[in-house]
Amino acid sequence: MPVVGQAADEGPVVSAGLGTGGAGAAPARSALGASPSGHAVAAEGAGGGVTLAAGVPVEGGPKPLHDPDPYSTPPYGEPGPWAPAPPVQHPAATPAHGVAAPAPQAAPAGPVPPPAAPAPAIQVPAPGAPIPAPAPAADPWQRYDPWAAPVAPGGVGPLQQTGAGVLSTEQRRRRGRKTLVVGAVLIALVSGGVGGLMGTYLERNGGVGTVELPQAGKEPAARDADSVAGIAGHALPSVVTLHVSGSGEQGTGTGFVLDTRGHILTNNHVVQSAGSGGKITVTFDGGETAQAELVGRDSGYDLAVVKVRGVRGLTPLPLGNSDNVQVGDPVVAIGAPFDLAGTVTSGIISAKQRPITAGGEKGDGSDVSYVDALQTDAPINPGNSGGPLLDAKARVIGINSAIRSADSGSDPEGGQAGSIGLGFAIPINQGKRVAEELINTGKATHPVIGITLDMDYTGDAARVATEGSGGGPPVTVAGPGAKAGLKAGDVITQVDGQRVHSGEELIVKTRAHRPGDRLELTLERGGKERTVTLVLGSSGG
Repeated sequence: MPVVGQAADEGPVVSAGLGTGGAGAAPARSALGASPSGHAVAAEGAGGGVTLAAGVPVEGGPKPLHDPDPYSTPPYGEPGPWAPAPPVQHPAATPAHGVAAPAPQAAPAGPVPPPAAPAPAIQVPAPGAPIPAPAPAADPWQRYDPWAAPVAPGGVGPLQQTGAGVLSTEQRRRRGRKTLVVGAVLIALVSGGVGGLMGTYLERNGGVGTVELPQAGKEPAARDADSVAGIAGHALPSVVTLHVSGSGEQGTGTGFVLDTRGHILTNNHVVQSAGSGGKITVTFDGGETAQAELVGRDSGYDLAVVKVRGVRGLTPLPLGNSDNVQVGDPVVAIGAPFDLAGTVTSGIISAKQRPITAGGEKGDGSDVSYVDALQTDAPINPGNSGGPLLDAKARVIGINSAIRSADSGSDPEGGQAGSIGLGFAIPINQGKRVAEELINTGKATHPVIGITLDMDYTGDAARVATEGSGGGPPVTVAGPGAKAGLKAGDVITQVDGQRVHSGEELIVKTRAHRPGDRLELTLERGGKERTVTLVLGSSGG
């Protein structure tokens, strides 16, 4: 390498250094002094490079063969050239054209400095061995790289980056995910706050528009014929409400149309107060009203018939057969409980042939009714009396007559108590026969055995009294009982194979038949059981 020496008050002195040789160092081939213009002249060394005494490369001169491009791809493991560009370096000002350059100073007088030490020999690698990468050395070409970092005084310093470090792909992904999470949280918080404020505002101010609630659309009005709605729709036009007044009493009940002539069937206890000049008003399902007259009534069966006149378009209810009814069959009751006309309830047949008695307010037994009733759990209340009990085909199978209440026993109106699921209806087979008799003759007939019963007997059966009413014989002479061989004191235990537990039950079972029907009785006499058969007689109601 050329070494520059400078003496005091003298110009620069160029010494020819030693280049690298094969086995040693060769002397320089020539040395030049200062040019007439005052610039230093290059000294050519053995290495073939021409260098100014001040270390400036000569324009157009040879360039080292291994001078690397600082912006090419670096060798593996070395840092890349992606550092930010260094500040622009401005070269020294050049004298203007026509201005003489300053005269060079004379070369210093004195001894020339000794030559530099010989360069170390180049190590040639063995054949087949990997060629080691050349170690970076001070390159005068790199010192004049305009994009290189400034060199610290005294030597070439390490490269430095003035910008931020470059992030790896994974770091950029993590930073992106963090940004997304933070953004989502902020959006959720803002949305929740805005939604809460809007909800509070709408709640306090009743919303911003008209509220419309969802609702099912219209459906066909028709219902299955055997459904409660279908049965009610068929029967309601034939059911009426009765308002009765007379003898200082008023009452409300129900009835239903029997024929197109205006006959209406109801209970006797509904119209009883109108028996002596009272008033009966009939209200139909459509709201029309008409005055009715009493055709006939019977307290033993608790049935009555009234008639309206001048009313057209009446629709009679079809009558069923109560003998075909089975326990568990569905039923529908229609009436005006507590004067609520057109009330429909439903239930089942809970029992058949339930013996009940009702009435007895007079105390002489003349107003007591004996009914072999149908029991139902369809709700029946005061005001339902006289209304129809319908089967699944909207046919009348019973006439609602009595209820069992929790505090009043069994009576027609239950002491104005409510239903507890124990309702009783007169079988329509019995009601049909009595209604026909009342319409045709004005009175009903009762089937009789022709005996007087001991109503004070406490055994589990019915006993023939030892003395008849009014002092007469307990077995009517030439009556059905006498003809069958019944005697005073006989204990009757069964009627047509059904057990009877009291005198009232024997009357109920007898009233369930028509006059002229054959009846089989099982009785005990003198500790022996026997069976007798008789034909029921008839008595006026």
